[in-house]
Amino acid sequence: MSMRPTPLLLACLFALSAAHAAEPPKYPSAKEILDASPDADWRTLDPADTLYMDLPGGRVVIELAPAFAPEHVANIRTLAREGFWNGLAIYRSQDNFVVQFGDADAEDTARAKPLGTAKTKLPAEFARTGDGVSFTRLPDVDGWAPEVGFVDGFPVGRDPKTNEVWLAHCYGALGAGRGGPPDSSNGSELYVVTGQSPRQLDRNITLVARVVKGMELLSAIPRGPEPMGFYENATERTPITAIRLASEVPESERTPLQVLRTDSKTFAAATEARRNRRDSWYVRPAGHIDLCNVPLPVREAKR
Repeated sequence: MSMRPTPLLLACLFALSAAHAAEPPKYPSAKEILDASPDADWRTLDPADTLYMDLPGGRVVIELAPAFAPEHVANIRTLAREGFWNGLAIYRSQDNFVVQFGDADAEDTARAKPLGTAKTKLPAEFARTGDGVSFTRLPDVDGWAPEVGFVDGFPVGRDPKTNEVWLAHCYGALGAGRGGPPDSSNGSELYVVTGQSPRQLDRNITLVARVVKGMELLSAIPRGPEPMGFYENATERTPITAIRLASEVPESERTPLQVLRTDSKTFAAATEARRNRRDSWYVRPAGHIDLCNVPLPVREAKR
């Protein structure tokens, strides 16, 4: 005996089919993409290129950029090995700009802390050639560079006409303070960007590194007075317990971190998921992302 569908059953089946067809496609979130990433898409920080900045509130982990500022990084390694910053302080915190640390008496020759065997003068290292650089480009336009993207995890600008590549002043970038002359930095006075990205500083100051963990310890530091955030009272400064190379720290005391490779398929997919949000909350996907709004995923290294 054959059963023929009733009009009511047909109507119900049609409604279910239409509802199913109307469901929007499911796009994975950036977190879902990262959670599914293969281990090969992550790299472990090199202890020789990692600084630990220990503050009373915790540890700031910094990755150096020797490919962009080799002489500054070499001097910073020397200063760290010889304990130059140990016992000094963060003496400046300017709202929506930077925190700065080093020797607050550096300009007073009678009171300045000796630099030890570190060099007292370095060349400006504002940019480098693009030769031998693996550049992962973002598709979006940028107001500060003809092209922007990433090199080994660092946000960069690039000019194909001049074959120059340079580090960008994004949140968490670490630079070497200088005076008037371009070559007046020695890498002992450093700053970290804690506000909106001051990209006008690109190619005007040597950037040497970026913070990969612990930015909350720097961005929450109380602001100093106007106009530039230098504390008037030394008791307001944040003391630095130590700044050390990870390679000089016993392995049991290190902070084992991995960062996502910016030349990986996972990074490209996660960036696109943030660039063009399609989850239900967003009424209109932007289809655009700023270089400094692309976060670099960090995770604990597997032991």
